[in-house]
Amino acid sequence: MKTKTSSPEQIVPASEEVDVVSASETVPGPAEPAVQPRQRWLLSPCRAEEASLLASEAKIPLLIAELLLARGIRSAAEAEQFLNPRIEHLLDPYSMLGMERAVERIQRAIAAQEPILIYGDYDVDGTTATVLLKTAIEMLGGAAHFHIPHRLREGYGMQREILETAAREGVRLIISVDTGIRAFAAADAAAELGLDLIVTDHHLPEPQLGVPRALAVLNPNQPGCGYACRHLCGAGVAFKLSQALLEAWDLNRARTKILPSFLKMLAIATIADAVPLLGENRVFVALGLAELRRPVGLGLRALMREAQIDTARRPLTPIDVAFRLAPRINAAGRMDIATEVIELFTTRDGGRANDLAAKLERLNQERRAAEAAMLAEITSRLDEPCFRDARCIVMDGDNWHRGVIGILASRIVDQTGKPAIVVTREGGEAYGSGRSIASFHLLEAFESCHELFTRFGGHAHAVGFSLPSDRVEELRSRLATYAAERLRDEDLGNPLECHSELQLDQITPALFSWLRRLEPFGMGNEEPVFVARNVRVLTTPLFMKEKHARLRVAQGTTFSAVGWNLADCVRELRLGPESFVDLAWRLRENDHPDFGGIELEIAGIQPAGVPRDPPAQTT
Repeated sequence: MKTKTSSPEQIVPASEEVDVVSASETVPGPAEPAVQPRQRWLLSPCRAEEASLLASEAKIPLLIAELLLARGIRSAAEAEQFLNPRIEHLLDPYSMLGMERAVERIQRAIAAQEPILIYGDYDVDGTTATVLLKTAIEMLGGAAHFHIPHRLREGYGMQREILETAAREGVRLIISVDTGIRAFAAADAAAELGLDLIVTDHHLPEPQLGVPRALAVLNPNQPGCGYACRHLCGAGVAFKLSQALLEAWDLNRARTKILPSFLKMLAIATIADAVPLLGENRVFVALGLAELRRPVGLGLRALMREAQIDTARRPLTPIDVAFRLAPRINAAGRMDIATEVIELFTTRDGGRANDLAAKLERLNQERRAAEAAMLAEITSRLDEPCFRDARCIVMDGDNWHRGVIGILASRIVDQTGKPAIVVTREGGEAYGSGRSIASFHLLEAFESCHELFTRFGGHAHAVGFSLPSDRVEELRSRLATYAAERLRDEDLGNPLECHSELQLDQITPALFSWLRRLEPFGMGNEEPVFVARNVRVLTTPLFMKEKHARLRVAQGTTFSAVGWNLADCVRELRLGPESFVDLAWRLRENDHPDFGGIELEIAGIQPAGVPRDPPAQTT
């Protein structure tokens, strides 16, 4: 994020004001949003020769080899590690640049009983990172205090005033988590105050200025760092620091007891922050979800009860984390103060844990109500010509809640298939958040009109910013022109990425079992979608709660197929016995005692014979 001037001390962190939204807060139902009438299905390019070789070497089915290739897996050894993640697959934390200096300084602070301040962030990633590092330091006998900024009063990033207070209270070591990589002014302030600063972050460094002046910087994306997994979340970086500290203390105990326990919180953060579930992140989430089946902490157990998650009934999935746990954790920072998240996950008082979890539930309900009210207003305006015809939508209103504008931008993208910016005016200053589509680099668009902003930052798919309220109209005009010059008709929309065509009579229990081994699914390891052409509908569709549809379909083999939020789409097709459709589908297992078994989840449906989209280009 940048200020109007470009002096180093005024560069603000790139992610400031950017609300990173978990999947849980952008999808309204139990599955994908309703299919749009002109939804495009993009098939992955065929890599038959490579897939055949990998299948032979790794002794896996050809289809699984194709899916692994699409995820960057090219050897039998890589396939083995992907399909069977273990604690031994954790990378050496000392392969991250700066780790040795960071560990040595923290060990000295613990030995001398120096108070340490952990400077966190108010989202799921920042709060869980704080919990992990605070817990590790305290287990080693250290004194770890923390500060989580208030979203509205302080905003993102380290502030000089907090550092000055820490220095007056005797703190000599500051450790940032999920923030700090562009905190040049704060780093200089820390040096002036005689504070040692360790920056742990995962956001991209400033390309021209490099990294802040600090005792150590831990960030796999910084220049010169050879860490093998560059797409860690902020809690992932904090975990690697904790791993190094704990393994130096007691390697066996760390590997067999402590680190597996830490993976519970890390899995939540990794899923919520929507980083790719590949490489070490896959290890974090696969093992962490297994650990979450046996929650021990009072706060985590209380939160899971509020979210109506019963791990005794079925294993926890990334969907549970993203749809149920993450929004409740995020609600604290969006609607109130996220400090209570730290207390929730560290308290040893069962009553207090229950009270805090109940408060997060209440705040999440308030968040949903605020979002619904604003979304109703926004949806009613989308048909206005200025929004209907624009290729980049800038929607503004007065005194909308800043904590949910990023979610609303995602909703608009889902509904329209266009980049969307939501702006709230608060007197003379306006605050905004934007989300984008794959074919439009949002940060570059903002760079083209950088002089409008008080500050801004983000990346290709998400931005956050503030600017004087009287410049909102110019922002709308400038972005409209920029998008019109770069976005073609075929760039708009939300295409459905499908792996390949697969007839229904090729579905077997063995295939289902192999696909389950690709779990956990998420960003970068999306659940495979397949296409079946010319599928026969056997019965009249059944509609559930007026929103969902269930079909009985056949193609050599008969299956039940459920379409969440697809009732209107199915009605428009006027399907009946002996209708034929093309289906985009995922495999599911229904555990209902009366009609359980393998079934299809409909990701897309259209009349049979619709012209096919060309395969996606190999990147």
